[in-house]
Amino acid sequence: MAAPPLWRSKSTRAFMFQSVFLAALVAAVLGATLTARSNLAAQGLTSGFAFLWKNTGWEMNFTLLKVAPTDPYWWFLLMGFCNTLFMGLISLAGASGIGLLVGLMRSGRNPAARLLGTIYIELFRNLPLILQLFFWYALANALPNPRQAIAFGGALISSRGIYLPGLNVSQGAVALTAAILLAGAGLAVWIAATRRPQGLDPVRRRRLVLIAPGIAILAGVLALAASHDPALPWLTLPATTGLKIEGGVRIQPEFYCLAFAITTYGGAYIGEIVRGGFKAVGRGQTEAARALGLSPWQVFSRVRMPLAFRAMLPILINQYVWLIKATTLGIAVGFSDFFMVIASSITHSGQTLEFIAILMGGFLAINFTLAAVLNRLNRAIALKGHQATGTT
Repeated sequence: MAAPPLWRSKSTRAFMFQSVFLAALVAAVLGATLTARSNLAAQGLTSGFAFLWKNTGWEMNFTLLKVAPTDPYWWFLLMGFCNTLFMGLISLAGASGIGLLVGLMRSGRNPAARLLGTIYIELFRNLPLILQLFFWYALANALPNPRQAIAFGGALISSRGIYLPGLNVSQGAVALTAAILLAGAGLAVWIAATRRPQGLDPVRRRRLVLIAPGIAILAGVLALAASHDPALPWLTLPATTGLKIEGGVRIQPEFYCLAFAITTYGGAYIGEIVRGGFKAVGRGQTEAARALGLSPWQVFSRVRMPLAFRAMLPILINQYVWLIKATTLGIAVGFSDFFMVIASSITHSGQTLEFIAILMGGFLAINFTLAAVLNRLNRAIALKGHQATGTT
């Protein structure tokens, strides 16, 4: 018996259709790229990424490490990328803390706490984020000038920023210390969440969870001590000198206004997510915990909170990714994040397509990494056998 023609096979036809679609897509992208390249060449603009090693000729108003106008574009892009990561880390941590507090207030039995939580959510969630950003920035600009700066606990608050006591160490040492501490905290979370290394008893695992941050703190202290000049005091305090403030660590208005706006706005959404997570915990589980003689704190910390966290984590992942993208609003107040560095670089160099590609690649890397880490954590803490299957 003769074999049927290949075109009658459903899998073969599907493969052919997909191959034709993929070839058409590749051809369209290639054609658009060649057309754009020829148009740029006609206007005297060169394509490629050789410009990344050219000097920028402009400055950034906020950087974690030293930046000069003579530095190349790739260093400015790296500093803008680090600024976005730094802003995202602070905003996510602050929004998570506020959201947890507001969610607990909304889930509690105290009517006053529930009312305050509701007012907070309805107020900050229903106002556009950029409007809140402009509001906080206007308040920051309305602060006194440096000569009439407000002194509070060793800090000076003025329209030019908040000046805090700081350490007499280099910026590189501070960045290295922050990276070491983050690595130690991440290692501790990885050991606790993934149950690795395997074969360890719970006591030794808990010791590893505590040892990893301890070693990171010790290494950070050594890094700070190595960069300190013995001829200078360890602590530098801000002081008013003429029309400016010298000493200490300056937190610019653009930075803390953006961080505060994203924190308060994201905290309202996370508060509702937290409230939904606690609502998802069955009453029977808490009643069973009370019947076993657990105290109210033990019921919360060992039953309600772990189960609520499992329920809220998938939604939190989407919210965290959105808040990371919200850092691009910093361009509205002049914060030098990744997006603003890209926009300024396009203006000065004219390499629009290349910088847009770098911008998309940078945010894809940030959001994919964040989503992958949190999804891995979600799979690690999921209760096996309790997921809905969709069958009756």
